[in-house]
This record gives sequence, C-alpha cells and structure tokens, in this order.
Amino acid sequence: MVMRLIALCLGLSSLLWGAGRQLEAYFIDVEGGQATLLIAPSGESMLIDTGWPGFDSRDAKRIAKAAEHAGVKQIDYLLVTHFHVDHAGGVPQLAALLPIRNFIDHGESVERDAAGEKLYKSYMAVRARGHHIEAAPGTVLPIRGVRAEIVTAGGRHIEQPLPGAGQPNPFCAATKLRDVDPSENAQSVGTVFTFGRFRMVDLGDLTWNKEYDLMCPKNRLGQADVYVVTHHGMNLSGTPAVVAGLHPRVAVMDNGATKGGTAEAWDAMHHTAGLQDIWQLHFAQAGGSQHNAPETYIANLRATPDAGDWIHLTAFEDGSFRVENGRNGFTKTYPAR
Repeated sequence: MVMRLIALCLGLSSLLWGAGRQLEAYFIDVEGGQATLLIAPSGESMLIDTGWPGFDSRDAKRIAKAAEHAGVKQIDYLLVTHFHVDHAGGVPQLAALLPIRNFIDHGESVERDAAGEKLYKSYMAVRARGHHIEAAPGTVLPIRGVRAEIVTAGGRHIEQPLPGAGQPNPFCAATKLRDVDPSENAQSVGTVFTFGRFRMVDLGDLTWNKEYDLMCPKNRLGQADVYVVTHHGMNLSGTPAVVAGLHPRVAVMDNGATKGGTAEAWDAMHHTAGLQDIWQLHFAQAGGSQHNAPETYIANLRATPDAGDWIHLTAFEDGSFRVENGRNGFTKTYPAR
C-alpha cells in the first residue's frame, strides 16, 4: 500500500511538472549590445552574449539581476555569437559575478587588429576556466529540455534544411547581394530554439549576404514564432529572405537608443505579413514615432540614463507564449497556432 502511494505521488508530481513546463527568455538591456538569458524547463541556463565592458560593470550587473529574478545561480552555457565588444566585451566582468561552466563560440576571431586581439585574449583568459564547445553548423547543444541547434557559425551554415523546412523561398528575389563582409559579424553563431511547437530564431549579427546564403534558394530554417532581430535592427542585416521567410509572429529587437532600430529595418519587419508585434528594448531616437513600436511594447523610453528594463518571454510546448515588458508590466499572450 505504501509503495503504491509513493508511486502515485511520484506520478502525480511528474504530471504536474510536465503540465507546467516552460521555456523562459530575458532580453536584457545592454544599451545596443546583446545579452539574452534563457532558462530551459530543466532549469539549466544559457546566456547569449554579455554586452559591453566598463561602465562600472553595468551590463554584467544587469545580467546578474535578471539571473537572480529567474532563480539562476550560475550560467551553465555561455554562447558568444561573435567577438565584438558589444557582445563579448562583458565576459570578464560577468565571470566575476556568476560562475560560467561552458563556453560556446565559433573558434578564433577573424579580426586581428589591436582592439580585436585584446578583446579575444580577455575572453580566452576566462574561457580557460571552463569547458569549451566549438560551434559548428548542425551542432545540437546539450541543454536539457529544449533543442538548441546551431545553424550558422564561423561563416558557414547548415546545408540540410531543418525538419519541415526546405521549401523554395519566394523572398530571395527581393534580396539583392551586397559587398562581402570580412568582419566578425559574418562569423556569427546563429541558433534555432525548439520547445515543443514553439520556435525562436537568433542569428546574432549575421550580415546581409550570409543571411541570403542561409535562406536561399531554399528556406533552410522554416518558420518561427519569435525572431530575435538580427544585428540590433541595423540595415546591414534583416534581408527579406530572413524576415519574411521566417514568417514570425513576434520580433524582439535588442536595439539601443542610438544604435540599431533603423527605419529601413523597422519598416521591413512592420510590413511583413503575419507579424503581429515588434517588441523593442529601446525607443530608437532616429526613427521617430513612425518607426518605433507603440510605447507599451518598448522597455526603455527616452529617459537618460534609462533603468535597464528587460523584456521577458515565457513559451509553452503547445506553441503559445507570452511577452512581458519589464518597465510597465504590460503582458500579451500569443495563442498556439
């Protein structure tokens, strides 16, 4: 009788845990850089980039604050999309506040000027304390409870489409190629996160031609519920092949007040069929009211200095999700489709 009761309790506990499973993401304001904290249903954490160095450890402290809010005591996986100061510069300062167990990157930096060397060496000094995973297209990261698959890394992309993808992309014709980008942006680690029927795509700062190569002539990624806007909404990225090809319901833009959020990139998203909302970390000053989301959907407005408010996403296995503005508590739920 006792054993049957224990079994019943364990079964009920498992059922309740399964019913409440969710994937969380905090899009943290690092003033036009990137820092996205994900918490898998298993409780494991992944941080995508760390923002800037300096500013009295401003960005590291903001990441630590979000981690505390989420109940995260360590970063299980730190994914560095590429070696630019607004993405990898904050690694040493963050490591002073939170333990980092695993480091994921595309390999050596391609930028070998003095600033690039200094940034890369400071990152490597911290990476040496943990376990290193070199990202390659097709790598599935070992974070439990969510499928995190690398689709771009080191200037290369997956050749075989993801399950359900591979159809001709009608938006390739509207994407005209530009000059080749030799910078670290083109080396960005891009990831597709799949949790049940929910999908989110983050391509780091991948630039125009590399986006085209990934999505043309066939759409290798398929559709997404949430599109983390490539390159902070700068007009160096955000091809029609990606923005319209992914057919997202929601876009989240890691822009700053004076960085990213260009009118061209904003318009391209705003006019994409099926896109319901654009959520922004900042009001983009250059865009004016015509090229910004309604203030309800913007985490940080015109105040200087701003409060560093985040955008918080919670996704469920049935494909539904909700997004909350940390500044005003405004929350919108998107039902499964």
